[in-house]
Amino acid sequence: MSERTGLAAEAEELDAADPLAAVRGEFVLDDVTYLDGNSLGALPAHVPGRVEDVVRRQWGELRIRSWDESGWWRAPERIGDRIAPLVGAAAGQVVVGDSTSVNVFKALVAAVRMAQEAGAAGAAGRGSGGGGSGVGSGAGAVRDEILVDATTFPTDGYIADSAARLTGCTLRPVLPAEVPSALADRGDRTAAVLLNHVDYRTGRLHDLPALTAAVHAAGAYAVWDLCHSAGALPVGLDEHGVDLAVGCTYKYLNGGPGSPAYLYVRRGLQHRFDSPLPGWNSHAEPFGMRPDYAPAAGAVRGRVGTPDILSLLALEAALDVWDGAGVSVAAVRAKSLALTDFFLRCVGAYVPEGRAESLTPAAHAERGSQVALRCDGAGDVMKRLIERGVVGDYRPPDVLRFGFTPLYVGFADVERAARVLAETLTG
Repeated sequence: MSERTGLAAEAEELDAADPLAAVRGEFVLDDVTYLDGNSLGALPAHVPGRVEDVVRRQWGELRIRSWDESGWWRAPERIGDRIAPLVGAAAGQVVVGDSTSVNVFKALVAAVRMAQEAGAAGAAGRGSGGGGSGVGSGAGAVRDEILVDATTFPTDGYIADSAARLTGCTLRPVLPAEVPSALADRGDRTAAVLLNHVDYRTGRLHDLPALTAAVHAAGAYAVWDLCHSAGALPVGLDEHGVDLAVGCTYKYLNGGPGSPAYLYVRRGLQHRFDSPLPGWNSHAEPFGMRPDYAPAAGAVRGRVGTPDILSLLALEAALDVWDGAGVSVAAVRAKSLALTDFFLRCVGAYVPEGRAESLTPAAHAERGSQVALRCDGAGDVMKRLIERGVVGDYRPPDVLRFGFTPLYVGFADVERAARVLAETLTG
């Protein structure tokens, strides 16, 4: 038996034993090997019917009554509570709405405001014989720096730069591995640190518990971008004391193109969360139409304006796939690691040495749910892969990205992708 035949047979055995295999039938799929769920998740099969009901009945028949009778008004918090267990959070801390970029802005500016407020209060307390305490209290130093992941998705960097200018801070790009040493050097000046849980280019998983602890030890606030981790691996926001987090819902949560993002605000910080975008939806009395702003209690403070109901309720329907027996973050993570392990094995067996180099860490503790390969002419290679029915994506100048969504990707998909990649590179 050839190595190729052996791996194909092994893929069949793995698929037959896969406890999540039945979930694949809940998605609209075809003969294409779809490995781009880290950019846009596949469509859950029941979502179109649910959206049709929202459009035809809730909007078409009930119209304005649906804000109350169909639960539209509370949808951002209700759906936030459904996302919460997927990121390791208790209810009442996640609100859904706006884009990831907007939520990064809210979280980062609010984090800086809290840090600077705590620093000022600590200085005042010492001046009057008192003392400051808690995250952000520091030792009275001016908190005038923001650290940002130097390898971040560009938008996070743009937002961080704008937040720094608006809050009178200096922006310091730092590699995640260098954050502890950067904080040891100037941590008393740091207000907030914005980090990505998984690197969007390489698939590297960063150490959220250790980095969050380092940020807190410096008296700063930790803001995490979960776009490439939520729905693919455990996050543990509450367990690890994360202050603020944001994430999109159109990747591993399969909410659809442009589906709304979410914002996590740790319960102990909610009374201090000062959003830079106060809107009538986050007002304590939204229908009071008062000229002065009074923030609502809880994660509702993260809302701004009228929610995008059609996309929001499509997302709510998509989250139903997580309600099946045996569908858990732990099960998804186990399959994700098995899929990426198998893909790397198949690439190693099929692709001639020197034709493609993995940028994704081999260690499970450092790997998200994608594999990034560097190769010459990557843009043209991905174009030819797509023409042959293997869909991943390309990041300039030379990176092929393959995302593995365990809810619908199987081991035969993995073997086929590696085989077609090898044929493309050598053809």
